[in-house]
Amino acid sequence: MAGCLTIVAIPIIIGLIINFPIATLGLVIGIGIAYWGIHEGSINKKLGARSKKPIIISLIGFMIVIGGFSAQASGGETAKDSEPRTDEVDNTSTETSDESNAASEQEYEDSPKDAAKETDTESELEEKDSPKDDDTKETDAESNEDEKDNIETSDQEKKQESKEPAKESPESTEQQKEEESSEANHSSLPVATVTRIVDGDTIEVNLNGKEEAIRLLLVDTPETKHPSLPVQEFGPEASQFAKDKLSGKQVQIEYDGPKRDHYDRLLAYLWVDGKMFNEMLLEEGLARVAYVYDPPYTHFDAYIKAQNRAKSANKGIWSIPGYVTEDGFAKEEATSDSEPETSTEQPSGSELKYDPNGPDRNCSDFDTQQEAQDFYEAAGGPERDPHGLDGSDNDGLVCESL
Repeated sequence: MAGCLTIVAIPIIIGLIINFPIATLGLVIGIGIAYWGIHEGSINKKLGARSKKPIIISLIGFMIVIGGFSAQASGGETAKDSEPRTDEVDNTSTETSDESNAASEQEYEDSPKDAAKETDTESELEEKDSPKDDDTKETDAESNEDEKDNIETSDQEKKQESKEPAKESPESTEQQKEEESSEANHSSLPVATVTRIVDGDTIEVNLNGKEEAIRLLLVDTPETKHPSLPVQEFGPEASQFAKDKLSGKQVQIEYDGPKRDHYDRLLAYLWVDGKMFNEMLLEEGLARVAYVYDPPYTHFDAYIKAQNRAKSANKGIWSIPGYVTEDGFAKEEATSDSEPETSTEQPSGSELKYDPNGPDRNCSDFDTQQEAQDFYEAAGGPERDPHGLDGSDNDGLVCESL
């Protein structure tokens, strides 16, 4: 910038010393200013700065040059008029020079900043385009994919673990399915309130404002109030169980087949707290499956399996050998000296579909689970299982899939 001022100042000083004509002096000054603008423009170009100031300075210089030529053309002016004009030109030149100097200084201060900004921008672009960043992005993408794979694998393992317990206990799964099947939707069934427990398989309820006696379908408990029979073993236990589970409760009544028996009692399954009370008696060994008059019955298969589970566990009535008969319950408890009443507990060999001592049999040879169970017990089960019908769980229940 100092050099440019020197270029402008030298012609002015020389012109003043040798007393150049005003027009010639203005022409020289204009040329100097124009050169100054061109020089400033070249400096900005090298620095990479963008500014309109060099153009403005150059335009001012060219305008002064044009003015100088015009002044020389009008040579008829008096010396008196020339002197003030010279002063005016000098003042204008001085003001222009001062403005130009200020603009140049400001431009010079801004140019390093602009250059620095451009340098930073170029550096950022280079960093974005660098292979290192590409490698970093690829590494991040691979890491994200690995994390997703790990999460998916973990979820699959959790799902597999949640499924394994069901596979480990097929017996529990089968029993659960039976319970779900027996506890089918019964929300639309008639609702009654239990008012009295007669015995284990007979209760009285208030149904639609009317007292009704209900005889539980497909189950028979030992007698406690029969006019011609004494109190039988496990009869009081069955009655007490009914009192504990049913007294004062609201129950749902499910009919299946004929609605009433010849005593005008309702024949029904009884639901309490979401469970079927008939089946509960069988599970506890307090009743046997009986009075199958009008098959098929909805819950018959589930009842047979519940009875077999109680029988295998020697629960309740099944804990007394020979106590349960085809017609009910023995009047006297069987002892070890009495003859075994095998004909009442299981079919004889002539009634079985196959000879227990004959060729090997499997579950596909039988039509029902009860048929397979009778064959299994006739062959020595549960102590012996020569035909392998009980599988690997050894629970005394055979062919549970039938």
